[in-house]
Amino acid sequence: MTPQDAISRISDVAEKSDLIRALFMSGSYGSGLQDEYSDLDFLAIVDSDNLDAFSAIWREAVEQAGPIVLWWDRQVKGMLINAITQSWLRIDVVALGVEHANGHARSQLKVIFDKDKIADQLPNPIPGPQVSPARLSHDFQEFVRIMGLLPVAIGRNELVNAVTGLVHLRRMLIELLILETDAPNRGGALHLNRLISPDQNQLLKDLPPLMPERDAIIRGHLEYAKAYLPRAKRLAQQYNVTWPHELEAATWSHLRATLGVSEPDVAVMA
Repeated sequence: MTPQDAISRISDVAEKSDLIRALFMSGSYGSGLQDEYSDLDFLAIVDSDNLDAFSAIWREAVEQAGPIVLWWDRQVKGMLINAITQSWLRIDVVALGVEHANGHARSQLKVIFDKDKIADQLPNPIPGPQVSPARLSHDFQEFVRIMGLLPVAIGRNELVNAVTGLVHLRRMLIELLILETDAPNRGGALHLNRLISPDQNQLLKDLPPLMPERDAIIRGHLEYAKAYLPRAKRLAQQYNVTWPHELEAATWSHLRATLGVSEPDVAVMA
């Protein structure tokens, strides 16, 4: 079954329910950026008092796309349901009351049916996500803190755990690169190529591989610091975030004393 066939079969069942007032494609299909690997993301507008009933109706609709092998029914603001069919078609839906629908931009949705003309009430566009200085401050401190744990992992010969530390540093670097580009149409976690620039992508490719070997672990930490810290300091200036100078200085002093390594010679990015 093709994704379009699945969309058609699901929408046929959903539209027959008076409970579901509107159904939109969101995600990649909503913005017209889908590819052969995209999942099906739906936004359903439902009477807020009948979310429990929606779950049963939606399961019946999804079953038209094939036997269900995974069903996660989670309450958030409204309802989030994740499903996977036997053919591994991924189908997600967010169900909201109309009072919460204005958190979605009209331009990022494709109307399947709209019984109450709800799409006409949606903002277009909506403001992008706001950068939290408090979150940035925490992330900057956390990166330096993880760097400071390197002598513990090396001293205990916990090289596998040290690789886990590098994974955390890599994740934080990627988040920083995405913040630099301020890319629209964020999509899911598997859309990194459209969120960062070719130069940023090459930076990540050029970083050393994650290997549970002492010298590779130390080199990896230093290379990630060289990539992350100047960018983080530039963003700290941009968003008026106080840089953790004392923590960073103490950390490099600690690394010199325990491992004989020094801070990479990099300047703050302009």
